[in-house]
Amino acid sequence: MVASPQTEKFAACLRMLKDRSGRGYDRLGKEAGVSGSSLHRYCSGLSVPTDYRVVHAFAKVCGASAEELRELHRLWALADTDRDVPAVTAKENPDPEPDAPALPLTQASPGPEDPVVPAQANPGPDDATPPEITPDETEKPRRSRVPEKLSSRFAILAAVVAVVLVAGFVWLPFGRPAGASPAADDRLLFSPACETVSMGQHDECVREVQTLLVRAKGRLAVDGDFGPETLRRLTAFQVLAGVTARNVVDEDTKNALYAQKVSMATWSPTQVAKRIRAVFVEDPDTAVAIARCASFLDPLWVLPNTNGSRNWGVFQISDARLRELDGTPLRAFDPEWNIKAAHRLWSAHRDFHDWPSCEAALKDTPKS
Repeated sequence: MVASPQTEKFAACLRMLKDRSGRGYDRLGKEAGVSGSSLHRYCSGLSVPTDYRVVHAFAKVCGASAEELRELHRLWALADTDRDVPAVTAKENPDPEPDAPALPLTQASPGPEDPVVPAQANPGPDDATPPEITPDETEKPRRSRVPEKLSSRFAILAAVVAVVLVAGFVWLPFGRPAGASPAADDRLLFSPACETVSMGQHDECVREVQTLLVRAKGRLAVDGDFGPETLRRLTAFQVLAGVTARNVVDEDTKNALYAQKVSMATWSPTQVAKRIRAVFVEDPDTAVAIARCASFLDPLWVLPNTNGSRNWGVFQISDARLRELDGTPLRAFDPEWNIKAAHRLWSAHRDFHDWPSCEAALKDTPKS
C-alpha cells in the first residue's frame, strides 16, 4: 500500500519523536500502552491509529512539547481523513465510460422528426450535416441544427455545474460525509496539550483559561500559573455557568468559557461595605470588618475547606449553613442575598460566632 502524503507527514513526525527518545518500539509501546509492532506500523506510514489517545500517549512518553502535541494532532486528523479515501490509480480505476456514447460535437442527436442516417467514416468539414433527400431523390441543402443543439447542451452543462457548486458551498459549513473524521478544533483548550488543566499547572493552557475568565469580567492576573486565585475564579465561573465545580477545567467548562455567555461582573468593595452598614444597623463597623476579614468584600470569593466543603461569597457562608438557610452557591454569590443571610445568622445570638476566626482576629487587634 502506498501511503498518502498526509500519512507520510504524520509518520515522519512520529519517527522524529521516536528517534529523539532513543528508545526502541517495544519499550515505548509498553510505556504508551500499545504493542511495539503497532508503533512500527504507525511510524512506517503503513497504518494510522483510529484512536488519537494512542498517538497522544506515545508522544508524551517521547517527551513531546505542547507545540509538538498540537502539530501532531493536526497531522493525525489529516491522515485519519485520508484513510477513509481509497487511493485511485489509472490501472485500478481507468477513466469511466460514459453512460451513453458521446456524439461528435459536429453532429446532433437524431430527433423524432429526423431520419436516422448512418455515420460517415471520416466526415469532412462539408459533411457535418447530412443532406436531406427530397421525394424526387434530389439533394436539397438543409439548415444545420448544430448551433441549436450545442446551445442546449451547453445550457444543460452550465446548469449542472451551478447545482454542484451551490451544493458544495452548502455542504462545507454545515456537514460532512458520514464516517468522515471531525474537523480539528483550533481552540487551544480543546487541543491535546490542554486535555487537563488543574491546580499547580503552569503553561499556555492556564494562560488561556485566565484570559477567558478576564474576558468574562473576572478579577485575576493572567500569568499562566494555576494557583489559589485562579481556582477561586474558576470555581465562581463554573457556579455562574451552571456546570459542576470540580477544581479542574473539564469539557463543559471549556465550552462555557468559549461561549462567553457568563458575566462575572459584581459589586465593588465600596458598594458591598455600604450595603453591609445599611443591613447591620446594630453593629455596622464590626460587620464590615468581619466581611473584610472573610472575603476582602469580594462577592465571588470562594474558600475550600479541608473536609471538601466550601465557603461562599461576602460573608463566606459554608455549605452546611447554606442548606440551613435554603441557599445555594449561586445564591450566595448574590451580595444582597449573602449580606441578608449573614444578618439572619447574626440575629440568632446577636453576635458573630459564626465567623470565629475573624471574630478572634478582631478581638486581638489593638485599637488605635
